[in-house]
Amino acid sequence: MTLLTKPIELGTLFDDLADRGHTTAVHLSRPLDIAPALGSALNIPGLAGLVRDVAGWLAAAGVRRGDRVAIAKRNHWDYVLLNCAAARIGAVPASLSANLAPDVLETLLKRLEPALLVTDSALLASSREAGTDLTGFATRTLLVDGAAEGTLSIDDVRGHTVPPAYRPPADDPLAIMHTSGTTGVPKLVVHSTRTIMRRLAGFEAHRWPVLGSRPGDTVASAISFAHGRALAQAASVLWLAPAKLLAVCAPDWAEAGPFLHRHRPTTLEALPATYVRWQRHAEEQGGPFERVRLYISTFDAMHPPTVRAFLHATRHRRPVWLQGWGQSETGPLTFRFLTRRAMATAHDRHPTTRDLGHPIPTRTRLRVMDPETLRPVPRGATGLVYCRTKALCLGYVGEQSRWQDKRAGEWWNTGDVGALTRTGGMRFVDREVDAIPEGSCVELEDVIDDRIPEVLECVILSVPERPSLPVVVTENGALDLGSWRRATADLPRLADPVVLTWDEVPRTGTGKVRRMALRDRLGEMRETHGTGRWT
Repeated sequence: MTLLTKPIELGTLFDDLADRGHTTAVHLSRPLDIAPALGSALNIPGLAGLVRDVAGWLAAAGVRRGDRVAIAKRNHWDYVLLNCAAARIGAVPASLSANLAPDVLETLLKRLEPALLVTDSALLASSREAGTDLTGFATRTLLVDGAAEGTLSIDDVRGHTVPPAYRPPADDPLAIMHTSGTTGVPKLVVHSTRTIMRRLAGFEAHRWPVLGSRPGDTVASAISFAHGRALAQAASVLWLAPAKLLAVCAPDWAEAGPFLHRHRPTTLEALPATYVRWQRHAEEQGGPFERVRLYISTFDAMHPPTVRAFLHATRHRRPVWLQGWGQSETGPLTFRFLTRRAMATAHDRHPTTRDLGHPIPTRTRLRVMDPETLRPVPRGATGLVYCRTKALCLGYVGEQSRWQDKRAGEWWNTGDVGALTRTGGMRFVDREVDAIPEGSCVELEDVIDDRIPEVLECVILSVPERPSLPVVVTENGALDLGSWRRATADLPRLADPVVLTWDEVPRTGTGKVRRMALRDRLGEMRETHGTGRWT
């Protein structure tokens, strides 16, 4: 196991990697939005130089130490570089997904009060068309791909003297990212160097068996780079110096497919929604996943058919799927390894991905509390899941009392409902706000996904005083009701399904279903069986 010889810093990450002589080649599925002339194949010294240049741009735009820099643009790995550049001059970057609705972006920008907004022409134009001018919520706005009224262009700030690198105290705010926002306006989560770089990236940057990147690896990442996970993942992977790091910047197979075929990853981390969209390509012979030894999924629940398809898509003798469970506020809390054998079906059992494994040794602890009394419940009993971790964020921007309400001393209320097994493993039931009286909506979704091959995704919505409503996503928006009734005959009573296509379902920047927005779209009541108090 490789031990860290120095702590990982965000602002000087690429300088430090270059000083260590790292030779990882970074390949992008398309050129950087902030520097398209550099192409899609980059090296560590070149990236270090680019981060220094961008730090100069931000300084020229008036950013000073302690200021907040909001970043909202189409998904690309340059979110990581912009975060590094802002941190390098002592500013606090705040990454916002371009998938957020204009009114939500407005709310978050008002809470942030940024000295600078970094955005692109498409998001600026679409927000203005919707009646929201994003430039009104920051002191200045920097457009990365052109010029527009009321903004700075990169040409306006290019060539500024690069300020000296700044390394903030370990417990000061370092970076801000937002939660998924499946039930409403996302929270703005504040992390420090200690929580995200030391506790999260630092932990992953060891050459752990199975998990750690190896010198010959080609590590692919197909996630939302606006998410805090992008910072920890990039830092930890690059610290271990694999042969290649691949950044897949869009889930569309027209962009991702040829790129993955060309580079053939050996490890792959992707959003659950991206895995679902790529599943039929994984089932094709001679696909780009033949060399994968390790798949990683976080962000959201994975269903067995998708895990099974990817494990069988590789020629590796013993591929492993790492399923992690955690939150933006905490980082990973538990993990479990899934194998081909674990995902095999049998006539008397249904494989599940709801068993989320055990807390990370020496890092996290879990307890389950009664939702009414907030007292611990016995092993095996269901209740609210609390965690204890030193990687807990510093708070929520503009909603600190909301963050404080979720704390009970050193314990943090995750808002998830689950149970601890006799051996201390975590069995997930539902988000508290999504809970249903029939059992677990996520477990029902698992079974339906497994039994009806044409179902890409199933979402169970609780409806008080009526059977829960299944929303089924298929390729063409059609579903054979005979197949549905046969597949659900032995399940708790459900309403007749609503069938939609993938693009008809409202989603977050990480591909999660925005359940409240889906309820609004279907004309369903917003009331649920859960309280929603802990979201």
